[in-house]
Amino acid sequence: MSVTRIVPNLPVKEVARANELYAQIFGLKIGMDLGWIGNLASADAPAVQLQVITSDESAPRNPTISVGVTTPEEVDAIHDRVVAAGLEVVHPLNDEHWGVHRFFFRDHDDNVVNVVAHN
Repeated sequence: MSVTRIVPNLPVKEVARANELYAQIFGLKIGMDLGWIGNLASADAPAVQLQVITSDESAPRNPTISVGVTTPEEVDAIHDRVVAAGLEVVHPLNDEHWGVHRFFFRDHDDNVVNVVAHN
């Protein structure tokens, strides 16, 4: 398994406004704005990322962090480990229409973790 990124998901009221603010203040590049979630990254260090989120489009709760892995099969394997550990799956395995395979689980401290790979 290869974790490609771990990104905080900052709750905001308006994605476009937050994207613009963090781009301006920190010199980040806006990489995504889906209206409900945005992603910003450093041009010099692309692994440095921030996501801003209003309300997840298809899940019942916003994730605290997003953990990206290389392949959808790795997402499935992590899902199996989460279930075997007896953790709650908050959002089931799903292929989302914006091109990712993901699921959410809740850790022991009530953090919701989005495990995701691009299709």
